Amino acid sequence: MADLDQDRQAAVAELLDAVVAELGGESRVGQQTMAGCVAATLDSGRHALIQAGTGTGKSVGYLVPAIVHVQSGGEPVVIATATLALQHQLVSRDLPAIDRALAAAGRPPIDYAVLKGRANYLCKQRLHDPAGDDGDQLELDSFGRASTSRLEADAARVREWAEITATGDRDELDDVDARVWRAYSVTSRECVGSAACQFGTECFAERARERAAQSDIIVTNHAMLALDALENLPVLPEHGAIVVDEGHELAERATSAVTSELSATQVARALAGGRRLLTADTVDMIESSASALSDALFQVEGRLTQLPDGLTAALAGVRDATHRGLTEVGGQKGDDPDAVARRQRVRSALEECHDMAGELLSAGEYDVVWVDRSGNSRQPVLHLAPLSVAGPLREGLLESRTVVLTSATLTLGGDFEHIARSIGLADSERDVDGAMSWTAVDVGSPFDFASQGILYLAKDLPRPGRDGPSPQALDRLAELVSAAGGRTLALFSSWRGVDAAADRLADLDGPALLVQQRGDSVGSLVRRFAEDPSSVLVGTMSLWQGVDVPGAACIQVVIDRIPFPRPDDPLVQARSDVVERNGGNGFVSVSVPRAALLLAQGAGRLVRSTSDRGVVAILDPRIATAGYGRYLVNSLPAFWTTTDTAAALGALQRLSAELD
Repeated sequence: MADLDQDRQAAVAELLDAVVAELGGESRVGQQTMAGCVAATLDSGRHALIQAGTGTGKSVGYLVPAIVHVQSGGEPVVIATATLALQHQLVSRDLPAIDRALAAAGRPPIDYAVLKGRANYLCKQRLHDPAGDDGDQLELDSFGRASTSRLEADAARVREWAEITATGDRDELDDVDARVWRAYSVTSRECVGSAACQFGTECFAERARERAAQSDIIVTNHAMLALDALENLPVLPEHGAIVVDEGHELAERATSAVTSELSATQVARALAGGRRLLTADTVDMIESSASALSDALFQVEGRLTQLPDGLTAALAGVRDATHRGLTEVGGQKGDDPDAVARRQRVRSALEECHDMAGELLSAGEYDVVWVDRSGNSRQPVLHLAPLSVAGPLREGLLESRTVVLTSATLTLGGDFEHIARSIGLADSERDVDGAMSWTAVDVGSPFDFASQGILYLAKDLPRPGRDGPSPQALDRLAELVSAAGGRTLALFSSWRGVDAAADRLADLDGPALLVQQRGDSVGSLVRRFAEDPSSVLVGTMSLWQGVDVPGAACIQVVIDRIPFPRPDDPLVQARSDVVERNGGNGFVSVSVPRAALLLAQGAGRLVRSTSDRGVVAILDPRIATAGYGRYLVNSLPAFWTTTDTAAALGALQRLSAELD
């Protein structure tokens, strides 16, 4: 806090102590350091990367100085989170606690609001006219009777909930089928605007935007931040600074937010919605373009460094056909509000297909194009993504606002450079004066990883192959689980690994086996795991992050292999090619850092409190033998490290005996 005036220092320190007391916590040096760093950053206008280990209390550590900043005359601050769960925590626990602490100190309350994308809110116009045309139908007849009943039941739930909700926020509802929600919501592109909508004064999304515009603290997500910064869409209200929580995910989530898709199904859906508004010739033209696109996409797969002639012709056909459709719809008039809304939805769907086809036809060397057949759709999907978002994030975000990036995992290989570079910060700008200067701080963790945890590297096992874990690795997994008496989170990089592990562990007596299935609710699985200390939870990538099970239920995390990205991942391929062309090593520069990030997240599931103890076991010998292994280990919490199997098993047996 050296860069802050004394009064501001005192205000941050005093409010931080009051909030920690209100939450029933205790003062933490790392949290205090973090709060001071955030306060100094907001005051100076520079950027900061702050690594704050698990248990630091990051959210309070950045909320308190942000509030002091605003109440001292600063502009509103945007908080961008990676998950809805964290959004909920901020507005349901942390911010109300700060409000109570402010009241106790005789200080004015703060105004805060959550802001999400428009499609997350119920649309009253769609509620009034949910199935106004063929494209809006719930497609009930496309499914079996059981599925139809479920969709109808969900639709009834939405209508009942609409009568009582004050926010229209989808998160208020339990799981509702996406097809049903789509029938009662609109995207920003589909919306006719509050002035033209008969329900404009009652619109849930507009009310949320109005609340956000009047707030000191605006809580949003990475996708909204990306759209605001990269797509030049003014989706966020005026603000002066942004705090990005789980900042290690910003580049990838921003990439996902601006990745576009096009398929024959999408074109057909656009036509279905507009069939009644278009001439027969235009309908035929769009139908033919969809069919040609389908035929062309079935001829290719994977990354496309150049569009084949057949696909180029098909895309031109989609572009021209949808343009003709847009011309016809745009020329139609009428005052009926429902009809106006339907035309806007048709226009939006046609525009999306038209614009995407045009973007694909003009894709350049900094774009990545690929065809994917792995989704739920029977039709291949064409994707377009930027090679990198570093430049756009620099231009659209960093050059105009103060940004604080925080996470428990911002250093890879012991350095901030990779994460900084991914968002557009150059290492040469670190700790220097100037508009783009930035600082990096590791405030540590309240945990003593070296005494609380062991990192066991199974150096003696065979290298993993494409067919999943080796028999030796599965046997080692069984040994480790038996030694721990269950109490194990087993993380796998593929469903094949999950299935093989489940088969092997089913032979064990004692531990209850919880196996993640495709489509399972992660939250429900984790709750069952936490409630049964003898259980073993086996799962894949969705369990590598966000699982928080402190205490005796989880004394071991087993990781089957280094989670390198698939070598045929189009973005990985493209980024690696650029590195190779510039004389570097694409695997080391692209795949290893991504693996390090995910490995650190997985290993971070073990120690979640100061009393937690246990073992992180990695069953991939490459982490102990390959040249990049040291980089990966240096990206993990500083556990005591061993390759001695007996030492790891003995530690687990002793800890299990203590807990029994």
